[in-house]
Amino acid sequence: MTPIEVFEEFVDAINQRDVDHICQLMTEDHLFVDSLGIEFRGRDVMRQGWAAYFSMVPDYAIDVKESIADGQLVVATGLARGTYSPDGQLRPDDGWSTPAAWRAVVDSGCIATWQVYADNEPLRKSLRKYEGEKA
Repeated sequence: MTPIEVFEEFVDAINQRDVDHICQLMTEDHLFVDSLGIEFRGRDVMRQGWAAYFSMVPDYAIDVKESIADGQLVVATGLARGTYSPDGQLRPDDGWSTPAAWRAVVDSGCIATWQVYADNEPLRKSLRKYEGEKA
């Protein structure tokens, strides 16, 4: 598969919330960099990370609008969206969408690096709302 095809399959696995398939498409030493620049390394670490994220945002999805590849590097822009769900209920008021970009480095048909650039304020707003209810 070409790097762009690997990228597209990875996005599809994310949109299906298929943690096993996401992990199959990662290198063993996969590097994930979140929008704050915090790095997480390793397929097993990210298996736990994706599972936890999907339990918090069970309908998380990526809508890619444009993507370009240069060798093993793929960069895409679009929207990230989902619904914060601390109790498993999907409430329309807790839904969010934000412009986003992704940078992926593909190595031997797997994603070696996945970096997200997105404003997470819409999700943080929902988190604060529920944390305020607990206080």
